Amino acid sequence: MTGTQGVRPGICPTLLYADAKAAIRQLTEALGFTELSVYEGEDGAVLHAELAQGNGVVMLGSKGRGGVFDAAMKDAGPAGVYVVVDDVDAHHRRAVEQGAEILMPPTDQDYGSRDYMARDAEGNIWSFGTYAPDLQG
Repeated sequence: MTGTQGVRPGICPTLLYADAKAAIRQLTEALGFTELSVYEGEDGAVLHAELAQGNGVVMLGSKGRGGVFDAAMKDAGPAGVYVVVDDVDAHHRRAVEQGAEILMPPTDQDYGSRDYMARDAEGNIWSFGTYAPDLQG
């Protein structure tokens, strides 16, 4: 996270998992996220967690805790999230070494990006690549 102190992302995908602790392990160990914070309830359920990748953050928690967000997400399907990484091939190697399900190996795209795609243990699709939108327009 060097160089990102004080930087706040404008968009944070938020996911709920049946086994949020396992999701945190997979996202950090296989897909290279850094754990920023994890808050657990008395029963050990993950109430809220924040994981970083570059200058982006994904928030996640345990399904079935109740509340408005849990109810709204009850019938939601898997999500797809795109994450910018500098070295797609090295990132992919790490994911493969940790047993991540790879849906597409590193592939050069017509628009100049190099991407790969993986599915996490609960069906969410994670794409990692070099394409980064220019916010300057």
